Amino acid sequence: MPRPEKIRLGDLLVKEGLISSAVLESALVEQKKSGRRLGRVLVDSLLVTEEAIAKALAHQLNLAYVDLKQSPIDPAALKLLSESQARRLRVMPLKMLPQGLLVGMADPGDLFAYDELARLTQQEIHIAVVTESDLLTAYDRYYRHTEEISGFAKELEQSLKGGEGALLDVFNTEAGSLDAPVVRLIQSVFEDALQVRASDIHIEPQERKLIIRFRIDGVLHSQTEAEPTVAQALAMRLKIMSGMDISEKRLPQDGRFQINLKGRPLDVRLSTLPTQHGESIVMRLLATDTGLLDLSRIGMPETMLARYRSIIARPNGLVLVTGPTGSGKTTTLYASLASLNSVERKIITVEDPVEYRLPGVMQVQVNERIDLSFSRVLRSILRQDPDVVLVGEMRDAETAQIGLRAALTGHMVFSTLHTNDAAGTPVRLIDMGAPRFMVATALQAVVAQRLVRLVCPHCPRPHTPTPSEIGWLESMGVTSMDGFTEGGGCQHCNHTGYRGRMAVYEMLEMTSTLAHAANLADPREFIQTARQAMAGQTLAHNALALARTGKTSLAEAVKVSNQDDD
Repeated sequence: MPRPEKIRLGDLLVKEGLISSAVLESALVEQKKSGRRLGRVLVDSLLVTEEAIAKALAHQLNLAYVDLKQSPIDPAALKLLSESQARRLRVMPLKMLPQGLLVGMADPGDLFAYDELARLTQQEIHIAVVTESDLLTAYDRYYRHTEEISGFAKELEQSLKGGEGALLDVFNTEAGSLDAPVVRLIQSVFEDALQVRASDIHIEPQERKLIIRFRIDGVLHSQTEAEPTVAQALAMRLKIMSGMDISEKRLPQDGRFQINLKGRPLDVRLSTLPTQHGESIVMRLLATDTGLLDLSRIGMPETMLARYRSIIARPNGLVLVTGPTGSGKTTTLYASLASLNSVERKIITVEDPVEYRLPGVMQVQVNERIDLSFSRVLRSILRQDPDVVLVGEMRDAETAQIGLRAALTGHMVFSTLHTNDAAGTPVRLIDMGAPRFMVATALQAVVAQRLVRLVCPHCPRPHTPTPSEIGWLESMGVTSMDGFTEGGGCQHCNHTGYRGRMAVYEMLEMTSTLAHAANLADPREFIQTARQAMAGQTLAHNALALARTGKTSLAEAVKVSNQDDD
């Protein structure tokens, strides 16, 4: 492709009829004042869109316009430029062509970038026009920190070859700087985790290596491996950041700290566990700038949501949210509290740990080391004249009974319990030692939930059910086996076929019939009655409904059903 020509953007936009000469003159004056590029001045002033500018440039130069949000990027092309090189030249490798390399540029008239690209890649360069905002987003989406993390890990390994003395040197004043290998390694790990939307980081020392894994959309993925000598330095640094005891390696510890990544605040909840080969570390990443979800946005079906809103608006009673760890129970509870939070209500929570800060809500952190337990805090809370109480978890019989008494004495109480489904929850409370009459009288509703992965919107394709899936569908009363979707895998979803998650729910509302069944000695009769009450609205049915609409895959729906099996 011939070397591109330099063009005057303002004259081009006037020629294309996108702006007037008067608008151009005004924008040029603003450009001189601010020092920004002319295109940025026009876009920020809402005088023209980025897409219109890009298409005008493409038309003038007889180039293709590429929408980076929709077009896949060739991994082979991506390897020809590092992230730093691509950002410096403001280009994006798009595709390997028989005659060279196709790159996206927001400024196709940048002659320096064109010449430098040809020199770095040793390829004939072909240009497509892209928007600047899409270009910046593509850098974060496609360039991972894997090589950078491996490089920092090797650098840290070299600095630790002196043994215990070298390990101590890592944490002197100089090594605590931003240029220290351990600091840069941790920073890169966090940046990569944020980039791929990881919810947890696992640092796992093995006999011959250290493994770092990310949990993305509920599934663990290997990020990198390093020498086992790096593990202790990482553990010490993370303990310092979270205010933990670096000399204690024999007992589990918990801590938290906050960091800023690319201007975004992130709360990190850290847990250490002593293992045979060193301390295993798991960090839960909690974004503090996302805000609380509204109840209408958590994914609960409309009919169920209307019933749930009416239940939690009652002046007293117990509402339980159940599900395994990581099923989104906290999100549902916090969304419920947010909908009730007003000047007229006093809301107090007791949690372990406090995951999100709720404005206007009194939140108490449990601390077992000083005997600040759920039951002890709950007894004190009731003397604080609350209207609504959140108990993080019904862990024992004492906590359950205090919560039930509070629900019977004019308080709306929310809590969680680990059970398989909604029908088995009242039975579980009774099994914990709660009196039957209290469960039957105080319990208003049980919400059970699971998280399912969503099919990536960038690579959906039709899915033909497998024989085992056909058997499950038939058991659910489905006759048509068409209309299901799966993800093919692309750069947007890290080739998993899934991007993001949403909750599926079932709700058991305690009626007089169910209250009577709960008072009977045979738990099987209650469970049978409860399942009849929820017929057609179970976790499995609601997951199937999502699969029918193409939001999730049939495999995810079947997984929810299997989790729900007795």
